Amino acid sequence: MLKRSIPLFFSVALSAPAAVGAGAAYENIRAEIGYIDVAPDITLRRMVTHSPNPKGTVLFLHGFPETLLVWKDIAAELAKDYEVHAIDWPGYGLSSRPEPTKFSYSPRDYADVLAAYIKAARINRSELTIYATDIGSLPALLAAIKEPDIARKIVVGDFAPFNRPQYMYESLQNLKGEPAASKTRMYMNETSAEILANVYRRGLPPERQFDLPADVLKDMTQGWEQFGITSADAFYHYYSYFTRDQDHLETHLGELKTPVKVVWGENDLYIKKAMGEEFARRAGATLTVLPGIGHYPHLQTPQDTVAEIRAAN
Repeated sequence: MLKRSIPLFFSVALSAPAAVGAGAAYENIRAEIGYIDVAPDITLRRMVTHSPNPKGTVLFLHGFPETLLVWKDIAAELAKDYEVHAIDWPGYGLSSRPEPTKFSYSPRDYADVLAAYIKAARINRSELTIYATDIGSLPALLAAIKEPDIARKIVVGDFAPFNRPQYMYESLQNLKGEPAASKTRMYMNETSAEILANVYRRGLPPERQFDLPADVLKDMTQGWEQFGITSADAFYHYYSYFTRDQDHLETHLGELKTPVKVVWGENDLYIKKAMGEEFARRAGATLTVLPGIGHYPHLQTPQDTVAEIRAAN
């Protein structure tokens, strides 16, 4: 469990890089980072960016190996019109890291965490847009199958909704079964610094590569290991249930009634865009493929994420 010595929010500075909206006025926008209990063993770190006149709520769900801070500047831009929430998943950032015997870190358990957060944060579901990427996408869809009113709309992308290893990067394929999964987990923990420095650059030509903001990289680095559990450990446990939960989604896809939009990076190295094309076709969802973009559109071209949210509303 997290220490409860900092139960109150504290403000964070907002910036507006040219990629999002240089020159924008943020003096009336207030961002706060704090903690919220959603279950007996789960405390989430969250960021809430307040809008003077919100016309709805946006909830961002990050991927591996990220933390909620990847959404900071996007949240600042969107907070002109929306209240914006972001959380650290259990096992990431400064959220709880229960023992795997108490919490499985599976997509299904993350779906329950998502629903519990929406309830604890008292978010109006009828005005909620969920934007989920990578490991956040499958939980969002599982939550929607279980509770079709979980949100007004869900935007997902760059993930593996179905059990299609052929669409996945080799290391991700390896995580789907033993003994390769344990070896991959060990390797990821041994090379954490390299992963954090380069995971978002891989597969991009030199002219498309970019650096993370210093505060975002620092937060991801500090959040890699807490209470003896690393983000790679959480990722490993997530994948140990991944096929089961992918199969559940595919079997129950016809029960997905929440409107869904799919956004994919054309040059995603980790999950080929063919996966996004199949999911969008079978789910009856609109697909946007972002030219020249890799696995992390929100980091590479955050303006595209802002545009997708505004288009969804």
